[in-house]
Amino acid sequence: MTSSSSSQASARHSPLGHDPEKQSLEKQASVDIDADDKFTVSMGRVVASSSCDSGDGPFQTVSSSAVIFAGSDNDRIRDGAADASGDATGPTFAGGQYRTYRRRWFGLVELALLNAIGSWNWLTFAPVADNAAMYFGKSETVVNWLSIASLFAFTFITPVVIYVLYLGPKHSMVTAASLFLVGNWVRFAGAYLSSGGRFGVVMLGQILTGLGQAFVLTAPARYSDLWFTHRGRVAATAVMSLANPLGAALGQLIVPFWVNKPGDVSRMVLYVAIISSVCSVPAFFLPKAPPTPVAPSAETPKLSLRQSAHALFSHIEFYLLFIPFSVYVGLFNSVSSLLNQIMLPHGFSDDEAGIAGAILIVVGLVSAAVTSPIIDRNKSYLLAIRIAVPIIAACYLAFVWMPETGHVAGPYVIMGLLGASSFSLVPIVVEFLVEVTHPVSPAVTGSLAWSGGQVLGAIFIIISGGPLKAGPDADPPQHMKNALIFTAVFALAAMPFALSLGLFGRKDKLTLRRVRSDQGVDTQGDEEKR
Repeated sequence: MTSSSSSQASARHSPLGHDPEKQSLEKQASVDIDADDKFTVSMGRVVASSSCDSGDGPFQTVSSSAVIFAGSDNDRIRDGAADASGDATGPTFAGGQYRTYRRRWFGLVELALLNAIGSWNWLTFAPVADNAAMYFGKSETVVNWLSIASLFAFTFITPVVIYVLYLGPKHSMVTAASLFLVGNWVRFAGAYLSSGGRFGVVMLGQILTGLGQAFVLTAPARYSDLWFTHRGRVAATAVMSLANPLGAALGQLIVPFWVNKPGDVSRMVLYVAIISSVCSVPAFFLPKAPPTPVAPSAETPKLSLRQSAHALFSHIEFYLLFIPFSVYVGLFNSVSSLLNQIMLPHGFSDDEAGIAGAILIVVGLVSAAVTSPIIDRNKSYLLAIRIAVPIIAACYLAFVWMPETGHVAGPYVIMGLLGASSFSLVPIVVEFLVEVTHPVSPAVTGSLAWSGGQVLGAIFIIISGGPLKAGPDADPPQHMKNALIFTAVFALAAMPFALSLGLFGRKDKLTLRRVRSDQGVDTQGDEEKR
């Protein structure tokens, strides 16, 4: 049905329209949508077309809490049914329009803070690996396992993360805040003596903070889907997601100032625990969801977890986005974790390596701040991916020869370009994944994408910092050129996947499904003041 009259006629002749008891059963209605785009969008509503198969596509029967109608601008998605005039019955929205709420910014800021301290916790010891190794009486390779353990913890907890995030972003944020609070103070319990620490206790705390990071790093797309419209989701996701590397940058810049000798590690761990605690507490006081849906897509019934898994398993475009995203996130994690060890053998200082890491982050954040609003306006996801991915691959290739130049200019330029392209890509791919797989929940696509990046990051760190690291007799000693070549090979190998999007007659598979479900519906222009 695509006209108002047909919608009204259906409501008049439907037995549910005359029976109040049966009306409640309409919440068990289902919508059949398959992965081959066999649906239409009329005036902002998703409508199953006559050619839709009810059992063949991976996007099959969806349990719904809303009935989806098509019709004129006066029609709206509502919980309940429509009467003979086409007006909705049951709960209505303020002013009869979808609207956004100012309170969404509190959740955005808190999720950004949680992501920032999550990455700071992850890289707490990386900028001072030499002093940390002497403090714990371990080698730098063993200290690297503090970062690696966090990444593996992230991957291990992913199934639980998907379930909790599916329930809502508030649940995920509270879980992360609790793990951050406990994990940081456990770490301090293992490092409270300036004369030496208990590495096993610190590792336990590190694993707990790594588990917490999983619950917030995957949450931005889910939060944006719930609280923002298509006009601002990419920018909102960018702010929350990119706060993660910002926290890493702050850690790389600040931690070296706190640690001048091995005995300072204890004080540094205390400072990080205090900062993490302050940032975690507000998560317990945030609202769970907006009072009313902010857009039609916010109340579109999402596939169950089992249906989502079935849908993504046969969704080619998901793999073409998932594989390069996971590889590039993994490479970024590896390079940022080992940057000091990459540069120091060639005569660079800790401060110069820290500045290189800061350039990577700061230039990336500025670039994302510019590109994200542009993408929000023109929705040119595919073009942005085709521009950013070759630049990222070229940067990893060029960086192979940068440390051995002995001058800061080369590494700084490459780090700036890599940061600009990588950070711009992150929110674009995260949101594009949601768009092309809608109505799969963002909890599923986001968690899988980030989990892939974390596990690859851990593997890359182990390989780069272990067998590919030169020995003490090399020239220069312990250089990591082989690791950089390994990184460049993976960066180049991942590029064709992203560049294949929309080719071979599959351009129609890149439909922005969620955007189409929102277009044509007027959203309240003024935000609620509460």
